[in-house]
Amino acid sequence: MAAKGFKYEEFAQNLAAQAQDLVPADFSPEERQYVINTLGNFSMMAGKALAEDKNLPFDVDTSTYITQIIAEWSFHKSVDVIRSGIPRANWDGVMQKIAYTIFEVAKQAFSQKMPNEQIIEIIEHHVNKTYVDAITELKDKGIIDESLMEYAASQSNMNKMAQEMQAQAQAQAQGAQVAADGAIADGQNLPQVAQGSTEPAKAEPPGVESKALKLATVAMLLNRMNQDRVQTFLDRFDENDAQDVVKYMKIPDLTQRVGVENAMRCLQEIKMNLPKASDLAPIKVVKKIKNFASKYSEKELETLLIKERIGVKRLVFTALEDKYYENIPPKVASIVATHLINSV
Repeated sequence: MAAKGFKYEEFAQNLAAQAQDLVPADFSPEERQYVINTLGNFSMMAGKALAEDKNLPFDVDTSTYITQIIAEWSFHKSVDVIRSGIPRANWDGVMQKIAYTIFEVAKQAFSQKMPNEQIIEIIEHHVNKTYVDAITELKDKGIIDESLMEYAASQSNMNKMAQEMQAQAQAQAQGAQVAADGAIADGQNLPQVAQGSTEPAKAEPPGVESKALKLATVAMLLNRMNQDRVQTFLDRFDENDAQDVVKYMKIPDLTQRVGVENAMRCLQEIKMNLPKASDLAPIKVVKKIKNFASKYSEKELETLLIKERIGVKRLVFTALEDKYYENIPPKVASIVATHLINSV
């Protein structure tokens, strides 16, 4: 049966649009366009086949997932091909072999109803093998030499992005920890009077802080941070909440209005919610992810993860097998797990 209702053209266009922000900054305009066009074209062709081939037993969700996998690997390997030093005339040949391999392996794997983690692992294995085989073929034909072949084979944009994600996540966690610690340490120096009063501000009973108070406390915290990094944190908020935080940040006597005891309690809560060392053990990360995933069916989980990177998908589906995906450090995995929980 064909996947009727699969709007593959719209989906392929959305994938190509998302890729524009991920193309390496050092690429030339022509190289950027090659990556985007390659991803878009392969996604479009795969989506069309999945939507119209009556011999394929896939529904819309599975067809969407397969197309997403093809798009992700088309992106990563096209970046690798460009960085490899392979002559431009040979880029398309390498990429066509990779796209065909992904499509055929994915069809077989999903038809056999393999576990998602196993499917992702098998596809990754065949993608890397096809890439190396294609480069080796170029060497055997005398198009490239052995040293260039080895250099090309060493390229892995997927691993590079995973390392960058790890570094970014660690930097954000450390920044939040330092900011919270600094604000708490300096808390005793904050004025302890409420607006319109000369008396010390009275803290509200634990657990009854208003949303406005919490947002105002966040504003106090952000005012103490490097302003270049404030937007990164605001992007994680609901749009309306972020606007309120910005308004609070502009209030000159914000600390007086909030009161030191209320602010201290909220800041302590922020600090307590940061990942603890004991929370970073792989077994606890696995449990955290399994608790999140247990609320959804396999199809619902695939849909939730459709925009996540391959490494995140592998982390989740490996956890469902009571195993830990070793390629992601526990600290980053814990942050990813928290991101998944908060994003739904």
